[in-house]
Amino acid sequence: MANVFPKWVNTIPIKVIVAVILTVTAVTLGVTYYATPKYTRVGYAPVQPVAFSHALHAGQLDIDCRYCHTFVDRSEHSNVPGTNVCMTCHSMVRKDDPMLAPVKASYESGEPIPWVRVHKTPDYVYFNHSVHVNRGVSCVECHGRIDEMDVVQHEQSFSMSFCLDCHRNPEEYIRPTEEVYNLDWERPDTEDFKKEAVGFVHDWKVNPPQSCSGCHR
Repeated sequence: MANVFPKWVNTIPIKVIVAVILTVTAVTLGVTYYATPKYTRVGYAPVQPVAFSHALHAGQLDIDCRYCHTFVDRSEHSNVPGTNVCMTCHSMVRKDDPMLAPVKASYESGEPIPWVRVHKTPDYVYFNHSVHVNRGVSCVECHGRIDEMDVVQHEQSFSMSFCLDCHRNPEEYIRPTEEVYNLDWERPDTEDFKKEAVGFVHDWKVNPPQSCSGCHR
């Protein structure tokens, strides 16, 4: 009896298996490479309900970060200021500017402004702002030059490797505590300062965890 199907049909299962393996491999590599904070978060700059310029307030006017983010050196979280903080100035400065109407409405009603969150670590990651800024890690290291941004954007990836780079070599990121909120301070590229930074790590007992339990609690 003659064969109903040609011989090449016998190779179909092998071809299907190879195609599935290649497809799964391609999808896995693509997700691993692109579905990371470097691609999904860096550059994220949402439109906010009020056009607030850090370049103006923190840069040109040189307002200290802690004036608005009052808990950054005392708490795990850096708070978003209430409109009462805004109105300490804007009850007198540009108080009739139409751009500030949502701020005034929020202040009078008590309803918070629905700011869109830009920076966020995953829920399974523990991060304490106060521990970092009180040991010489500046806002710039994670948030970039906020004082030059009219619209805040997500500057760093916040990936695990990003955090571990600092935890493994804190002397390369630490600075004098009095310069933590000086966002345009530049690290001296000298041997003397490198030794001084190593001294900071020793004297301040900076010992960042590198084990899983340090950040995943």
